[in-house]
Amino acid sequence: MIKRIRAFGAFWYDFVVGDDWRIAVAVVAALAVTIVLSHNAVNPWWVLPVLVALVLPWSLWRARRVPVPAREEAGER
Repeated sequence: MIKRIRAFGAFWYDFVVGDDWRIAVAVVAALAVTIVLSHNAVNPWWVLPVLVALVLPWSLWRARRVPVPAREEAGER
């Protein structure tokens, strides 16, 4: 039983967080801002598109900065 619960939790962690926990935090923050704005009679439709416009280039920039191992180290010639 514990093994199944642990596997279920591991699946959801991997599904939500994935490779970068910072993006998951940004999505949760954007959803929270959307909820707060919607309860204050503001139309929050623009929050998630703005998040995508900011987080996607940031994520790609961060992924591009990761050093790629040299071909000799990877065994390629």
